Amino acid sequence: MSEARTTIVSAAELAENIGRWRVLDCRAVIGDPDGGRAKFETGHIPGAQYADLDRHLAAAPGTGGRHPLPDPEDLRDAFQAWGINDDDQIVVYDDAGGAYAGRAWWLARWLGHEKVAVLDGGTAAWNGPWMTNADTPEPGTFSIRASLVRVIDATAIEAGLGSGDAKAAHTLIDARSQARFEAREDPFDDILGHIPGAHCVPFDGNLGPDGLFRSPEELRARFESFRTNPVCYCGSGVTAAHNVLAMLIAGLPEPALYPGSWSEWIRDPDRPRVP
Repeated sequence: MSEARTTIVSAAELAENIGRWRVLDCRAVIGDPDGGRAKFETGHIPGAQYADLDRHLAAAPGTGGRHPLPDPEDLRDAFQAWGINDDDQIVVYDDAGGAYAGRAWWLARWLGHEKVAVLDGGTAAWNGPWMTNADTPEPGTFSIRASLVRVIDATAIEAGLGSGDAKAAHTLIDARSQARFEAREDPFDDILGHIPGAHCVPFDGNLGPDGLFRSPEELRARFESFRTNPVCYCGSGVTAAHNVLAMLIAGLPEPALYPGSWSEWIRDPDRPRVP
């Protein structure tokens, strides 16, 4: 039995295992619900199934933010429809540096599946063949097991913000851009700013100029100061998973993820925010 891949895999490794590993195409176009599937139908890695950000990897927008966690049983059913079994190695990819694939990676682990990894470099790194037709696999036996991730909600974050001489209970890591963090712009949410005490660590900084994840040593230097109960969040709980992944590549303890993130936080006008 081959060693489980649990963080990232190279395009060369994937090419060697086409037909053995299960592959999910997670491409998405924010603002165009059909854009990701259109890309998939134009061409995808052989054997890949399409994982839709809005339909499969999130519940409908609402009080839980723009991309709430999906119903666990619905997500299990999707993994089964993609032909995935409990012992399968899953590889997820996109064309956005892992911004969306990271969400699928985290969700598989949320349901207890350890053997899941992001294709390092995504579609830009893939030099193998492309397919335009999608196979319909035999249903898999994927099951919900003990979760492998840490989750925190808005109530716990707010209770741990600290005030006066009281130190914050958590170290908040915001994966959004500096401009969104500083309330200079936000193309997605009407209320601008960040959660008090948060640190801005944009997810795209986890990648080097070549579009690949930085080395474990570089990522450790980026995150190692955030030791006190780290919590990752972003705009809607999607790119926050990228920072979770980066911290695991770095060999650091797994941080918690706040799924609702900023888009849920601002639903309650009484929650504190900066500015």
